[in-house]
Amino acid sequence: MKGVMSSMAYSLGKLRRSAVLMTHGPGSVVDFRSGDAAISAVISGLDSWDWDFKPEGLKNEQVIFEERLQKKLGVRGFRLPPVVNDDFFDFGNRKSDKAISAVRFPGWLQCPDCNNIGTADMWMEDPGKAGLYCASCSNKRSGRGDKAYVVPVRFVIACEGGHLDDFPWHWWVRHEEGCKNKEKKGFLKLESKGAGLGGLILTCPDCRASRSLEGIFGANALAGYSCSGRRPWLYGSYEDCDLTPRVMQRGASNLYFPVIESALSIPPWSDELREEIGTYWNDIINADDDDRVAFVKMLSRGSLKKTLESLHMTPEGLVKAIEHRKVLYERIIPEKLRDEEYLKFTSGINTAATGEPGEFEIRNESVPEMLQPYFSRIVRAVRLREVRALRGFTRIKPPGDEDDVNISPLSNTKKDWLPAIEVRGEGVFIEFNKDSLRNWENDNFVCEKAYDLNRKMGEEWSKKYPGTVPTKTITPRFLLIHTFAHALMRQLTLECGYSTASLRERLYICEDIPVSEGMAGFLIYTSSPDSDGTLGGLQRQGESKRIEPTIISAIKSMEWCSSDPLCITGMMAVPESFSIASCHGCCMAPETSCEEFNRFLDRGMLVGHHDNPDSGYFRGILRDL
Repeated sequence: MKGVMSSMAYSLGKLRRSAVLMTHGPGSVVDFRSGDAAISAVISGLDSWDWDFKPEGLKNEQVIFEERLQKKLGVRGFRLPPVVNDDFFDFGNRKSDKAISAVRFPGWLQCPDCNNIGTADMWMEDPGKAGLYCASCSNKRSGRGDKAYVVPVRFVIACEGGHLDDFPWHWWVRHEEGCKNKEKKGFLKLESKGAGLGGLILTCPDCRASRSLEGIFGANALAGYSCSGRRPWLYGSYEDCDLTPRVMQRGASNLYFPVIESALSIPPWSDELREEIGTYWNDIINADDDDRVAFVKMLSRGSLKKTLESLHMTPEGLVKAIEHRKVLYERIIPEKLRDEEYLKFTSGINTAATGEPGEFEIRNESVPEMLQPYFSRIVRAVRLREVRALRGFTRIKPPGDEDDVNISPLSNTKKDWLPAIEVRGEGVFIEFNKDSLRNWENDNFVCEKAYDLNRKMGEEWSKKYPGTVPTKTITPRFLLIHTFAHALMRQLTLECGYSTASLRERLYICEDIPVSEGMAGFLIYTSSPDSDGTLGGLQRQGESKRIEPTIISAIKSMEWCSSDPLCITGMMAVPESFSIASCHGCCMAPETSCEEFNRFLDRGMLVGHHDNPDSGYFRGILRDL
């Protein structure tokens, strides 16, 4: 990680590839340490990848491909977050320029000794070091031999359009008329004189204007202050914006919501053909039909020679395989990626029996007799590959849908690639018994519960996107399957040895008839790109003799929560989550594990509600036990 500070560059630290895509992607604010100094910076956009890690674009060697996801996102491929060798880094010095860039943010910092706050150019710095310090307070510390390093201020402002800027300190303090400090934008003083925000007092040392920070998180705290449209992750880019910004803490979880799109590599896209051909793929595809074989023969005498040998193909065979893939690519329906995956899982065919090579291997298991009224299929995913791409981010509120106008860009100009990671692992797929499901979801009581949540979500959607219709409908089926996926994830972490954040859900829920009479299933799989994804314990847990006690334990664990009776009655649920019986003690999972940011959960759909104990889908199992 390279920090660009005051026109100088300093090495700040390291980030995992998955972190660059998920929580610390372009536009996010990240805290670092540089010696004794605290550094806060916003991660730069994708333009810096091309500048610092040449060759540019998809000519770079750190690229991956997934044709189905590429077509959906309108790109030609994906780039992995850049990785360099350890010898590139010598932290605190400028040993190498090869690193992901970050820009100091917020620009205002505070001295912990004198409580002065000011912009970065108002503090002192030592050559070759990223930390800034207060000169006068450091002189007073001379006897101790250390410096008074300034720290980033706690508050920033952002708007739902994704813009990010410094808190308007001079605007907030309300200087007296004619104050010279207001004109020169000099130091202010921020002192803690009591508890809470009301005890934080902002003062101008010149005109003595003073104001507390009470109420700064209110929706109208900055009424009358216009959003600057600043995009610091795009190196000072600005755009017009008529929204009113909100005050947020620098480390707030809702300051950055990554917008992730993903797809599993399923046959015929799960083989290694595309990866082996690499950057030559598009050249071969775009060659004239009559010249394609001659072109491949020419490449086979040089750069493609080893590739053809590893694939055990002739130039003619390679061209035939590529042309077949070209035909299949045209048939991909971007809106139906999950439908195709669902059909693979529910086909009843073991991939090993078909002889299909590559990154997708499944084994069908018999459903235990006790679970047959509730589930129709259990499939062990022995081998999986998921490509997870970042296409933007939102602030303040999670993304609404694929056409959300508030999704912020990752680069100044649209590129033909996006950042992505690939996750290889294992999992368990479970399909619900659709006959039992239809009988249950037609019950008036559970329909009313779901309808009430759906109405509230629709009202919130109308405020955010006036004149549009929500793309998601909250149904009893959705609440049931999503909540049970969380319950099973929690139980699997106890029995498989995986950490909670190492598992992830992938929901297949649809009540439309065309796709096998609707989709009603989910996949729990390893979501970590490191060794956690290849231990083998998760898919083994899908064996018939193992899965039955696991599912029963997961259901029983939902009967009682440490926050009951408040939780089961819905009093613990956050209104913005559109959930009922849900809290951190029972249903919630790490946000990286949940596709819906821990929204749309209700364990009452599993075990029964407080005002109707028989409304739970699994009430029969609990009675039998």
